[in-house]
Amino acid sequence: MVDIPEKKIPPVQPAQTEEHEFSSRNVRSNIAPIFHILQSEQLILQRTDQKAFTLMSILGVFMVFFIVHFPKIQINYLSGLMVFVYFITATLGLINLMLVIVPRIRNDMGHDDLPEINATFFGGIIQFQNPVEYADYLYEMTEDNENTFKMFVAQVYALGHINAYKNKHMKRAILFFGTAILSELVIIMAMAWSLTWSQLFSQ
Repeated sequence: MVDIPEKKIPPVQPAQTEEHEFSSRNVRSNIAPIFHILQSEQLILQRTDQKAFTLMSILGVFMVFFIVHFPKIQINYLSGLMVFVYFITATLGLINLMLVIVPRIRNDMGHDDLPEINATFFGGIIQFQNPVEYADYLYEMTEDNENTFKMFVAQVYALGHINAYKNKHMKRAILFFGTAILSELVIIMAMAWSLTWSQLFSQ
């Protein structure tokens, strides 16, 4: 008789009863998407500030140019109206650009489900008396994945609202800037037309 080797049957793995709960906990503690959103929001904020600085510089150059040539303007109904429109729109444009550039801080930590202090943002960091106190608080918060996730979510929420505020005033500043430059061009064209008309019919 030839002995037939028995087939080895792999042991049955125990059912993973907590797999769903474990996966859900990992999703809540995975802050990689939050970091990606934070980076995108910070880039938007930086670009908006750069646009505001550039637009303010251009508007300043046009205002200097306009003030230097203002005594040469022949005031009539059209040029007087355009000068009034220019100064109003240029002033409103500067005000909106300043509102874009001025730093803003939001405090959205008053909700019951959020940590008392957001240790990921400088507005919360400066509330601690020394680095050791801040380190202890940050260590305590980051031990809980849910608190860590909520802190970063609160920062994303604040940056989103700040970017919305900046973009709103940036759009207004662009509209006022365009209106100011257009009124200045109308004044220049009116001056050029009046000089050309006088030269043509004076001969």
